[in-house]
Amino acid sequence: MKNQGKKYGLGALAVALLVWFDQWTKQLAQEHLTAGPHVIWDGVFELRYSINKGAAFGILQNQRIFFIISTCLVLAAILYCYHKIPATKKNLPLLAMCVSVTAGALGNFIDRLYLEYVIDFLYFKLINFPIFNVADIYITVSCFVFMFLMFFFYKEEDLEFFGKNDKQESNAE
Repeated sequence: MKNQGKKYGLGALAVALLVWFDQWTKQLAQEHLTAGPHVIWDGVFELRYSINKGAAFGILQNQRIFFIISTCLVLAAILYCYHKIPATKKNLPLLAMCVSVTAGALGNFIDRLYLEYVIDFLYFKLINFPIFNVADIYITVSCFVFMFLMFFFYKEEDLEFFGKNDKQESNAE
């Protein structure tokens, strides 16, 4: 039970720090990049201020209410999963993925809620990749790491805690 409290405390602190960093970088982008892009590596990578009223790759433009509702549902699902994952050393990567995806979702959620759009500013010009932000990195990297963990690290029996209900868990402790 003590590990559970520590798990929630550390998770909340990590989410808060990651969201703060995302919001800080977006604030810097808004302050310094609205006048024009800042080239980091000519023809390869630059910082370029962009407003995104849609999702990844600009899909679903101007669907703010949809994004707010779907983000709330995703955050509820992640919180449920985070609660179910035991606070053990073996499960630390899963807990970290939950924290990172939560921070990414909250970072973009804050933008949508208060600005009605998401601030993007990282642009790989070499491949003309859509402009993105730090919150997008949290989500994307976490999803790739999660898939890697599911394919190569965890076995089915390692994830049996998702099949237990809360009453079974408290009896096991």
